[in-house]
Parts: sequence; structure tokens; C-alpha cells
Amino acid sequence: MRDGAWAKLLCVSVCALASGFGPAAASGAETPAVSPAGCLASGDGFLRARIRGALNLDIDWGNAQLECEGEPRPDGHGIRVSFAGPPQPDGRRIRIVFGVATRAEGAGGRELPTNITLIFEGEKRLFTTRGDDRCTADRLRQEKLPDPGVRTYRVLARGFCTLPAMSLDRAERIVITRFDFAGRVSSEDSPLDSPPQVPR
Repeated sequence: MRDGAWAKLLCVSVCALASGFGPAAASGAETPAVSPAGCLASGDGFLRARIRGALNLDIDWGNAQLECEGEPRPDGHGIRVSFAGPPQPDGRRIRIVFGVATRAEGAGGRELPTNITLIFEGEKRLFTTRGDDRCTADRLRQEKLPDPGVRTYRVLARGFCTLPAMSLDRAERIVITRFDFAGRVSSEDSPLDSPPQVPR
């Protein structure tokens, strides 16, 4: 990831920690609810991850427990898929964001550079891999879904990290030894995406 792109992501993360995960979030007032359909309307979304280090977590969230969303990366080189787990009564929840360097819209691939950010909402705590060189999606597949007005893909991926994600002050480290997920990525259609009109 280029320095400018990383700085932008870092700024967004810090601003979110400052404004979105404070007392209001801790009370549950600002925590978005999981939609009745869960992550995917088809019912087969999920996130599994094994995390070791400063925190030891074994995440296994099914579709109904998840809130998920995704979009192309701002620079157009890859996708960004976000998963938020079930909110706790005190408003705390874990959100994990995967940025995968895919080659084209809807494309799959193997051994794709991946960056990961873990946000602990309600705790003002964040870990990030700070780049694409620490984690790999060793397999990724995208499947087109029917969704009028937007281009939506079901994204399936599995992978691992070989180097740690660090807290913002670099005092804590965790390693995501493996991850496995099914989520979605959507791109809104624009006039440029519309098929050309054939003269009559």
C-alpha cells in the first residue's frame, strides 16, 4: 500500500475510534443492528478466523450473526470487505476489514496480497497489518448476484498472515493465522457503465 493510501486509512480508523466507538457506542446508541437477513440474503455468509498474540480469539460467525458490506478499493485496485460480529449488551463488537488486491472487478485469484484491520468497537482499540505484505488470500472467488441497480458479487476467500497486525501505538501484536469468509461487494452503476443505445 502506498504511503498516501495508508495515511488515509489510518486517519479514517483513528477518526472512527475517536467519534464512533466512545461513550455513545458503549451504550449501544450508535451501534448498527444486524439486518434480519444477516450478511447474505442467501443465508450462506460467514467469517472464521484464528487470532493469536495479545488477544487469543477463535471467531466462527454464521450468516445471521453478521453484518457485512463491501466495495471496490478507492484506487480501483482490489476490494474491501467488512464484517461486524454480533453486538454485545454493552455495545461492544468486533469489526474486521479485509482489503484484497484483486486484478479486476468480479475476478478471482490465488496468492493475493491482503491487508487486514481489526476494530474493537466500544473499546477504542484497533490492530492493522499496515500494508499488503503480511497476509495473503491464497484463494478468492467472486460470484455475480442478481441485484438491480448495482453490481453485486458474493466473495469467498481463505488465507493466512505470516506477520503480525499491530496496535496503533505498536505496543501490542496479534497474528491472524488463518481466515475464511463469504461476504459481498457492491458497485453502483453509473452512466458510464450503461450499455450503449443502438439507434433505431
